[in-house]
Amino acid sequence: MKKLMLILLFVPLMFACSQGDAVSQSAKAQAIHEHERCHLCGMMIKKYPGPKGQLGLKNESIVPKFCSTRDMFNFALQPENKRQITYLKVHDMSVADWENPDDNTFVDGASAWYVYGTSKKAVMGPAVASFATKEGATQFAQEFGGAVLTYEQITIELLAGE
Repeated sequence: MKKLMLILLFVPLMFACSQGDAVSQSAKAQAIHEHERCHLCGMMIKKYPGPKGQLGLKNESIVPKFCSTRDMFNFALQPENKRQITYLKVHDMSVADWENPDDNTFVDGASAWYVYGTSKKAVMGPAVASFATKEGATQFAQEFGGAVLTYEQITIELLAGE
C-alpha cells in the first residue's frame, strides 16, 4: 500500500517535469514586427542595432520581446520573473547583421554564449552580444573586445557594473 501511495504521489510530478521540458524544447522564436516595443523600456525594438531577445512565461500567451539582450537579462534575472521563464531566444550575432538582426537567426538563450564589454554598441548601454557557439563568441571578442561568458555568468551585478 505504501508503494502504491508513493507511486501515485510521484507520477504527477514526473508528468509535470516532462511537460515543462517539452515546452522549452519546442518553443520557437516569434517574429519581431516593425512597430513592436520593448517589454522592459518601451523603446521601438527594430529601430536600434544589436542583438534582441524574447522569452516565454508560464501560463502567459504574450511573448515579451526586448530591444536588447541586456534588457532581456535585466527582466529575466529578477527573482519574481526568473522562475516563470520557460525559454529564452537571442540572435546569433555570428550570422546576424549587427544593424538589423534577422528573425531567422534566433537561438536558445540558455545555451548561447555571450560577449560583454565589447566596443560594439547596442541600444541600452554596453552590448551583451549573443552567439550560438563559443567559437563565434571568441572570434567576436578578439575583433571587438569583451569577455566571453556563458548564460549562467550573466548576472544583475555584472549588468549594473558592480
